[in-house]
Amino acid sequence: RPGLVVALAIPLVLAVTFLIMDLAHINLHKISLGSLIIALGLLVDDAIIVVEMMVRKLDEGLDRLHASTAAYELTAMPMLTGTLITAAGFLPIGLARSAVGEYTFAIFAVTTAALLVSWVVSVYFVPYLGFHLLKPSRHNAHDVFDSPFYRNFRTLVTWCVDHRWRTLGLTLAALLLGLMGMKQVEQQFFPDSDRPEIMVDLWLPEGSSLQATEAAAQRLENLLAHNPLVGHYTDFVGSGAPRFFLTLDEQLPHANLAEFIILPRLASQRDELRSQLQSLAVTAMPEARMRVKLLPNGPPIAYPVAFRIIGEDPVVLRSMADIIKQRMRANPHLSGINDNWNESDKVLNLVVDQDRARALGVSSQSVAQAAHAILSGQTIGQYREGNKLIAIELRQPADERDTLTALSSAYLPTASGQSIPISQVVRLVVGWEPGMVWRENRDFSITVQADVVGDIQPATVSAQINGQLGDLRQILRPGYRIDEAGTVAESAKGQGSIFAIVPLMLFIMFSLLMLQLRSFPRALLVFVSGPLGIIGAALALLLSHRPFGFVAMLGVIALNGMIIRNSVILIDQIEQDRANGVDPWQAIIEATVRRCRPILLTAAAAVLAMIPLSQSAFWGPMAVAIMGGLVVATALTLLSLPAAYAASFRIERR
Repeated sequence: RPGLVVALAIPLVLAVTFLIMDLAHINLHKISLGSLIIALGLLVDDAIIVVEMMVRKLDEGLDRLHASTAAYELTAMPMLTGTLITAAGFLPIGLARSAVGEYTFAIFAVTTAALLVSWVVSVYFVPYLGFHLLKPSRHNAHDVFDSPFYRNFRTLVTWCVDHRWRTLGLTLAALLLGLMGMKQVEQQFFPDSDRPEIMVDLWLPEGSSLQATEAAAQRLENLLAHNPLVGHYTDFVGSGAPRFFLTLDEQLPHANLAEFIILPRLASQRDELRSQLQSLAVTAMPEARMRVKLLPNGPPIAYPVAFRIIGEDPVVLRSMADIIKQRMRANPHLSGINDNWNESDKVLNLVVDQDRARALGVSSQSVAQAAHAILSGQTIGQYREGNKLIAIELRQPADERDTLTALSSAYLPTASGQSIPISQVVRLVVGWEPGMVWRENRDFSITVQADVVGDIQPATVSAQINGQLGDLRQILRPGYRIDEAGTVAESAKGQGSIFAIVPLMLFIMFSLLMLQLRSFPRALLVFVSGPLGIIGAALALLLSHRPFGFVAMLGVIALNGMIIRNSVILIDQIEQDRANGVDPWQAIIEATVRRCRPILLTAAAAVLAMIPLSQSAFWGPMAVAIMGGLVVATALTLLSLPAAYAASFRIERR
């Protein structure tokens, strides 16, 4: 029956949460659905605490009415404080001013809404259900807490309180080991999506014509058409695919670009097809740079590993970029190494002899117009076809305009009305220049970039390369620098936006603790229990070989609020017992024993709710971190927090 009361509260909380989501225009998608699953493990906490209190009061001999009202009077305010503290743990996600903050905002909105609704349901609806469904117990409360489990647990808590300094020392050592272990966990920004689409970018050398790009795309189409693993494919020549997926990294229009969207025949064949396409890039399309990639799960990033060289002289930047590319090629974990200036493009420069041009009455503008008319043509009108305007170009046949002699033999009109050969005032110079030039804050900027091969994380490879660039940074002239880009830079931006809100989160949490406990030492005691989750989070991530990604970081931050919530309930129970005249030593031991069951149940509910998410590539690291952190922190809350309370207030056994 107690379980039925808790179960009946769940659909009501979810129904009201869905209503709030609809009013707030939050749709059902990957982030909001995952948030609902996270909230599912948290929203039952208040209901479990209320039902457990009602059952205990019924065991003490109270009737159903007084047991229901006692549950409200004893738990409503501590639960509200705990609920607000848990919601505050997600506050940095909601207030982060960054792309990742916008992307993950639903975690904060959905979870906070579900927690607040669950508190309202727990203090009003659950006591009503309990009044009608729960029956008075046939045994007293003393018998409940005198079972073998509680006797052994009471003995363990007593030992921890008796040996408080040893207990606190072991807890501190475990926390230090957890911090050290967290440094050993591989870092990650966002994992690749598990969607079946495979993206293929086909880059020809800079300066290639649209016709050459189309011919290369048709060759790849023929290869895909005869591949039994390919179900469907679509390609775009001259530009990238339109944004059919929120986090798609859209490509700018380029004459030398063709982008393919390939769907395998079966979703399970995606990785096999991807491997075949990567081999195809070397054997079948050697003249092109063929990049095979998956859709991202988080904000789009051009390349996972990248380094940006910034300065004022493009020649110096090019030489530095070539050196960095050589060092990146020596790393076995990188492939497809290139830079965003691409290959140098052959150009034709018309050097005008200004003195002679002025003497003959020829302007630079007339030279430019004549060259454009010969090489590209001149617009002489427009043709309307339906709702489209098509330019009418006047130009020479292709065989007459594809040679330099055609330009050198062209004639220019002079101010006197006569025409002269263009070669009299113009010198034709063939040269090379970067195919594309990027700037950042008015300085030239080259980004050397690459993909990662294997299961190693981009941040790990980036750290390896970054450690090899120290000598280059030392010889850079003033005004030049080499910055990490790619996932490392984007992750730093996202984490910076999150950590900027963490002080506000901690201030709100501590303020709520002060309002509830009305004592600075007690509030501080509860507050410092929050970081204990790092111990279990690091252990779980290391044992499961999961990376510490951006979503996992959000989970560890939110874990702080979940742990403090259990701690404040325990400390509040100790204070209530002491206020009722119970000996301080007995109050610590017995309050811990009585609050053991609801604390364990709420932690178990949250851990079980994470199981469906643990196998997800996106949510898995976060779920594993929360599961491990809650398990270890719950045990430490029940064992080290009573010892810390006794040590802080110098409570001894009488």
